[in-house]
Amino acid sequence: MRTIQAKPLMMLAAVILLGGLQRAEAAQHPQARSAPGTVTPSQVALREAMRKLWSDHVFWTREYVVAAIDGPEGVAQAAAGRLMKNQEDIGNAVAAYYGTSAGNQLTSLLKEHIQIAVELVGAAKAADQAKVQQASARWTQNADAIAAFLSQANPNWPRQALADAMRMHLDTTTQEVTARLHKDYAADVAAFDAVYQHILHMSDVLADGIVRQFPDRFAS
Repeated sequence: MRTIQAKPLMMLAAVILLGGLQRAEAAQHPQARSAPGTVTPSQVALREAMRKLWSDHVFWTREYVVAAIDGPEGVAQAAAGRLMKNQEDIGNAVAAYYGTSAGNQLTSLLKEHIQIAVELVGAAKAADQAKVQQASARWTQNADAIAAFLSQANPNWPRQALADAMRMHLDTTTQEVTARLHKDYAADVAAFDAVYQHILHMSDVLADGIVRQFPDRFAS
């Protein structure tokens, strides 16, 4: 797994990646963004709901990482179960706009994302570099598949920008795991700050894309 980088560099990279995604959306739909003061309650509710879902994603991932590395085992198992429920919640949220089949497909991809992460943590804890590299490659492939799926569903989410954002999510999470394994707790905390800030930006971009695609559903 990658070594820890300085927190300012991680945060800068996250801002650049998500800013690029937001600029790409605006270029495709220059009239879609509401003028200042015209944000509707339904738009605010969607953004808050998306932030809650994706915040749960990183919060329960952290709970799992901490317990899987430092114990107790029962906490890790419970956190893993809650993580899987979170992927179902995200899929159900997407299904409200794109249908049950799409929601189930996203849930499946996200559960794979979590399963590979669990493998990665176990391999890293065991210092099995061959398994770490294999799992890392599959994790990246899965992230690209998630980006491809989302971009096909919504033209406001450019595929490459989403792929870059997903890879940043993997990188910042890897920083968090690495720091915890090395018992570098200051770096561990800094890494989670980066994870959390990045996922908030990402959830906002996803919410904004839904509003642009379905403007009539967010008129009031």
